[in-house]
Amino acid sequence: MAQITVDVNGRPYAVGCEDGQEAHLLELAKMFDHQVRQVSQDMGQLGDTRLFLMGALLLADELADARNRLASLQTEVGRLQSDRARIETRAVTALDTAAKRIEKLAGEEAA
Repeated sequence: MAQITVDVNGRPYAVGCEDGQEAHLLELAKMFDHQVRQVSQDMGQLGDTRLFLMGALLLADELADARNRLASLQTEVGRLQSDRARIETRAVTALDTAAKRIEKLAGEEAA
């Protein structure tokens, strides 16, 4: 298990992670640090616990919004796939009907 140090609101914190996940964890810590610093700017120094809580809640809110958008987009994709399947079925039916008409006309001309 790897151990790295992340800085949040100007303070170092030792954090363990799986080997190979260091860069990812540093990026997550950077996002969290940005959120905590933003809360600190907006609300003043509240103490680390409260700053961390507010930062985590804001990130959780962003995550909830992203999940809602994803669910909405997945619903839309499902609807579009269903529409495409119906259109393809109508196109196949129209082509089949046209082919039968052409064959009938070709048969009438040959006779």
